[in-house]
Amino acid sequence: MAEARIIARVLDSPLAFDAAAWNALLARQSRPTPFMRHEYLAALHASGSATPETGWTPRFMGLWAGAELLAACPLYVKSHSYGEYVFDWAWANAYAQHGLAYYPKAVVAVPFTPVPGTRLLARDQALRVQLLQAVRDWCERQGLSSLHLLFAADEDLQAARELGLLQRHTVQFHWHNQSSAGTPYRDFDDFLQHLSQDKRKKIRQERRRVAEAGVHFRWLRGRDIGPADWDFFYRCYERTYLEHGNPPYLTRAFFRLQAEQMPEAWLLFVAERAGRPIASSLIAISADPSLTNGQKDHEFVAYGRYWGALERVDCLHFEACYYQPLAWCIAHGVQRFEGGAQGEHKMARALLPVPTHSAHWLAHPAFADAVERFLLREGAAVQDYLGDLQARTPFKHSG
Repeated sequence: MAEARIIARVLDSPLAFDAAAWNALLARQSRPTPFMRHEYLAALHASGSATPETGWTPRFMGLWAGAELLAACPLYVKSHSYGEYVFDWAWANAYAQHGLAYYPKAVVAVPFTPVPGTRLLARDQALRVQLLQAVRDWCERQGLSSLHLLFAADEDLQAARELGLLQRHTVQFHWHNQSSAGTPYRDFDDFLQHLSQDKRKKIRQERRRVAEAGVHFRWLRGRDIGPADWDFFYRCYERTYLEHGNPPYLTRAFFRLQAEQMPEAWLLFVAERAGRPIASSLIAISADPSLTNGQKDHEFVAYGRYWGALERVDCLHFEACYYQPLAWCIAHGVQRFEGGAQGEHKMARALLPVPTHSAHWLAHPAFADAVERFLLREGAAVQDYLGDLQARTPFKHSG
């Protein structure tokens, strides 16, 4: 019997995909994250967070053989570059200066989420290449200026190289639960003992300031995070954005859906003083059996995501966003904590620099050549920057 013909389809909502089929495909990938789960992507759409009205028009791509989903990816048509964290404003300005339209463009990405991981979900590498080819062909037919594959995994980047997409590199800061002996840290004090004296002293001073201000923390995980806790968190999260002059990317409805549909992916830290909550930080965690499909080769990872405070306390941000989560990670066997986009200050908290990657296709040949030359220069600068950062280790020097 002949094999079923593979058909590429573009659907206008993640809700048009079968959730079980999407998540089963995700579980097969080398770097699954909670942010690529069907529930997460669907909540972005259903909550009004990532929609055409906010500049994110969903056009999800899938490959099917009959009714069987073989490959899929989140695809958005964008009217701006906000919420991506791989900055191409200069490219858009160059287009405008030459009387060309950079927007609309297309991104294969998770909105508002600079977390590296698999973006092109596929049964095998050949299908991954076929999926990306289908996306690029669709962008060409639609007359879009460009396609951007953001925070991609190695196998995604390999597919992009096969199709001639340009590669771009940036830097993030991640913490690893591994001592100089190659074993996990026993506790937070053991972790501190591996740091240089000045970094260890600084962290202890910062933690002492928070404690002396009368601030205590409690954490809640999964369904233990109640509606009142989610409401308080959102007040904190919203205030952080408003203090910077912008409305938050994510709506309260988005977090309500997270609490209902994938609570096991969330960990909340609440700071209290004199019996009142005053700040919170929300962490995502990857150790979900439905995500990893019981596979032991997937890492147990935590992701620093959102924070906010209703009162100002010296060093409270560091305690809520780094020290409390790291202590929890050590106590619960988390292998890696990803601190999010940018921020050299994270190195003082032992989050070390790692490269992150994206791939880009530009329809205009002359601009594609110009961007390629720019990326070669930028890539060399990023390598030099990484080398400089790696020489400034916060850990004790061996020997």
